[in-house]
Amino acid sequence: MIGAIAGDIIGSVYEAHPIKTRDFPLFGPGCRFTDDTVLTVAVAQAILEDGDYARWIREIGRRHPRAGYGGAFSGWLSSDAPEPYHSWGNGSAMRVGPVGWAYESIDEVLGEAARSAAITHDHPEGIKGAQAAALAVFLARTTGDKERIQREVTARFGYDLTRTLEEIRPAYAFDVSCRGTVPEAVIAFLESESYEDAVRNAVSLGGDSDTLAAIAGAIAEAYYGFIAEPILEKVRSCLTPDLWSITERFRGRFVQ
Repeated sequence: MIGAIAGDIIGSVYEAHPIKTRDFPLFGPGCRFTDDTVLTVAVAQAILEDGDYARWIREIGRRHPRAGYGGAFSGWLSSDAPEPYHSWGNGSAMRVGPVGWAYESIDEVLGEAARSAAITHDHPEGIKGAQAAALAVFLARTTGDKERIQREVTARFGYDLTRTLEEIRPAYAFDVSCRGTVPEAVIAFLESESYEDAVRNAVSLGGDSDTLAAIAGAIAEAYYGFIAEPILEKVRSCLTPDLWSITERFRGRFVQ
């Protein structure tokens, strides 16, 4: 939870101004939470309450209308009768982290990740991206085995995780697709040595920085099991009371 949210906040200032370096202020001027955080918290709330992802994403999303939603999602959010819009975008993966914390088997994680995605992102690539991100979080917290994470995600979803950040970085550009975001975020984690290292790796790719850092940060928190107190305090100071309250409830129940 905190890992994804902090990644979103850290990456927020570089989404419109991408960088190709790991050397940057961790919380740059103007950093803030975005739709990645709002929807991650909404997924957590659904898990805490009744499993109704559509209900809570709509309710909490509408409380924060200026979080930076994409056009298609904004239409879904404001609709009186929303339907999935066959999206393959990375929105399904950026919000799915809580699923990897809350369920205790791979089958459950994959099933819930698919459910959380399908309310909007019912394209096969949208489903796959959510499942891959949630599975990486689950395996990070339950196995602590990077080789297994790489092997399982590759085998199940066909993502190429053999590339290095040095190979990806020069030509990588802003990409809102799951296929162009999730593998890169997983690689940013795989090459890391700490939570902060994973987030810096993700931002340094120069793409959809807040989403890359949110996904990599979610996996890194589950793997390293530690978020430094200054990062935790910054997250607390950035969130609204409702978002922080849900985050604390979820952490108290699922994040040990």
